[in-house]
Amino acid sequence: MTITTPIQTSLTKLLGIKTPIVEAAMAGASGGLLAAQVSLAGGFGFLSAGYDSVENLEKEINIARSLLQPNGDILPIGVGFLCWQLEKLPDKAEKLLTVALENRVQAVWFAFGNDIGRWVNFVRENDPRAHTKDAVKIFIQVSTVPDLRLALDTWKADVIVAQGNEAGGHGLSTSLTTLTLLPLFAQVVAESNGPPLLAAGGLATGSQIASLLTLGASGVVLGTRFLLSPESLYTDVQRTALVEADSFKSVRTMAFDYARNTLGWPEGIDGRGLRNATVDDYEKGEDMEIIRKKFAEGVRMNDTSRSVVWAGSAVGLMSKIIPAREILLELHEECLQCLKNTSNLISK
Repeated sequence: MTITTPIQTSLTKLLGIKTPIVEAAMAGASGGLLAAQVSLAGGFGFLSAGYDSVENLEKEINIARSLLQPNGDILPIGVGFLCWQLEKLPDKAEKLLTVALENRVQAVWFAFGNDIGRWVNFVRENDPRAHTKDAVKIFIQVSTVPDLRLALDTWKADVIVAQGNEAGGHGLSTSLTTLTLLPLFAQVVAESNGPPLLAAGGLATGSQIASLLTLGASGVVLGTRFLLSPESLYTDVQRTALVEADSFKSVRTMAFDYARNTLGWPEGIDGRGLRNATVDDYEKGEDMEIIRKKFAEGVRMNDTSRSVVWAGSAVGLMSKIIPAREILLELHEECLQCLKNTSNLISK
């Protein structure tokens, strides 16, 4: 099964893809295998540099390259970067970015930093394809109007990712819901004749994708949905936890960052994952050293009653573990059908 009826938006034209579905760059979850399978199916896949070493990033990119076997110079995937991690170790950061550029990835994604512009400039100054149609495309994730204007006017983003409060993993704790944030951002982007705008957060179905396209999105980003594929870096135990969870189990918290001591996030950023004993103990004010010890043991034993399973609020709409290709094709076909059904509402 392949995409026979593409959906055309400014995003699909920019990237040369058949459907406006992007797989999120998820640290510790999206590697080269997942990114490649999404791109092969007609969407666009990201792997995450996250907390990686230079060597591991090279390994994941090579995995993607071996599957994609691009005909031209461009490798049709993206690499996502946590900018606060880049800011901690600038020398390592430049090496990571250089690896992405030397491998001619089609896009990079920047999020969560106090100096994102520094890395945008580095990419543009060091991209051998700069000032050509094949220049690396820069995705910038934002959740507020001031940050959106900065991304548009100062950083000249090629793609804007509007992340709503429902998103799994890390995000702005006070962000608006995706359904409210997207049209708000769409107005601002339209005023400046801006780049493609993507909606991210709380998405699991083709009908949701169709609704956001009609609200002004040029595409969508899904994370948790793709975690349920065998190609993700999640374990079988973590995937089972996602299948069994309802949406009310998805909570925003700093518990996991305290438990694993990843506390360098910009102000206002927390994480959304499945509630478990770590969250309960954190909310009760239990001794942090004890929480950390139990969390570490949970990670070692692959015990999701203690370890983290990042998950967006739409997790309750997900009920099966299937390959990434099938996920993307199902989403595309359902979205396509919803768009056709919507057109039938107009009297003729």
